[in-house]
Amino acid sequence: MAERFKNVKIYGTVKVGEKGQVVIPSTALKEFSIEPGNLLLVVSGPEKQGIVLVKTDAIKDFVSRMTRWLNEPTE
Repeated sequence: MAERFKNVKIYGTVKVGEKGQVVIPSTALKEFSIEPGNLLLVVSGPEKQGIVLVKTDAIKDFVSRMTRWLNEPTE
């Protein structure tokens, strides 16, 4: 069970402000190279128990790699 969560990190807690805004902890900003102006995709989990933030550049890269992989000739 511990092996399943070995790469999970907790960066702290955030409070949702009056306008629905949250401040991402600086340690997470640094580790993921998130800078002002970056676009983040907000995704819900299947059970709607939480959300995930993903840099849109990472999604674009993932889709590009998947497209190349799907277009590779099969043997």
